[in-house]
Amino acid sequence: METPLWRAIGAFRIASLGYAAVLTISNYATFTRPVLGFMIFGVMVTWTGVSVWGYSSPERRGWPLVAADLTVTSACLLASQLVIPAAALRSGASTLTMAWVAGPVLASAILGGRRWAVATALFLGALDLSVRGTVNQSVFNGTVLLLLAGFAVGYLTHVTAAAEARMQHAVELEAATRERERLARGIHDGVLQVLALVQRRGTELGGEAAELGRLAGEQEATLRALVGFGPVEAGAGAGLVDLRQLLRPMTTTDVEIATPATPVILGRATATELAAAVAGALDNVRAHAGPGAKAWVLVEEERGEVTVTVRDNGVGMAPERLAEAEAAGRLGVAQSIRGRIRELGGEVAITSAPGQGVEVEMRVRDFGMSRPGR
Repeated sequence: METPLWRAIGAFRIASLGYAAVLTISNYATFTRPVLGFMIFGVMVTWTGVSVWGYSSPERRGWPLVAADLTVTSACLLASQLVIPAAALRSGASTLTMAWVAGPVLASAILGGRRWAVATALFLGALDLSVRGTVNQSVFNGTVLLLLAGFAVGYLTHVTAAAEARMQHAVELEAATRERERLARGIHDGVLQVLALVQRRGTELGGEAAELGRLAGEQEATLRALVGFGPVEAGAGAGLVDLRQLLRPMTTTDVEIATPATPVILGRATATELAAAVAGALDNVRAHAGPGAKAWVLVEEERGEVTVTVRDNGVGMAPERLAEAEAAGRLGVAQSIRGRIRELGGEVAITSAPGQGVEVEMRVRDFGMSRPGR
């Protein structure tokens, strides 16, 4: 997507060369060395062709070409003092290069971003000052315009690169989704149906077959989650994970998990610790909620904040039980849940009463999701 920007530099170079030609022809009578002035203009014409050719190819556009562009442009700018009278330059007369001088600033903006563009603009502004020998309105206006142009193009390049990355991510995600759907159809027609049949027949037969049926049901639920949400999203970025994919395998016949339809992207460390805290809460349900208890996991995301709620319909507990357990050295909840979420800078709220189950609400904000700017 940067290719149109490079083409725009070529178009700008040609247009600004035409403006320089008009000024050269209009003012050559005032030149101290008219022949040298036309020779310098010839160099500008030649280099315009070279730079347009060079910037048209990804293989050629790079820092060596930009450095050469800056060198030739600087030489033409400095040569203005050999052609245009010093008094005219001090009073604000145009240099031979005029707007043509902005070419390397724009190229630096596309290749290196705003910082390189600003540095190049300041360098050329300093050369313009040395040519004129004094700070006048022309030096000030020219330098400010170079800075604004470089900063604007650098920002546009940053936005364009980010948009291209998002588009690439969307294409990869769409391809992965199509492949997942293809695999899911095959698995559904074979493995999942067999597991569902084993679960149903095992329940009907009872005894050891019932336990086998229960295990088959759990594996069916886990497999459905895997084929439904696949591995970590390709292209999501280094160290980023979809939290749904870490939680879905926890689905069993006694645990239901509800997540948003869209990916819940977190930093890998944050997502791993949050999923471990959820696993700890589910372990507590199995250990303390009583026989036949079921659990529900709800994932919500709003404005960069992720909330995961684990609720069960078990026997519940007295409000003071957690404090008593921690005082007695039993640190399951304190460490596996509260400790993990506290390390992430989040909060945990636990609500329960005897006979009313337990609700654990974990809330975190992932500060590792910001993308570095250019």
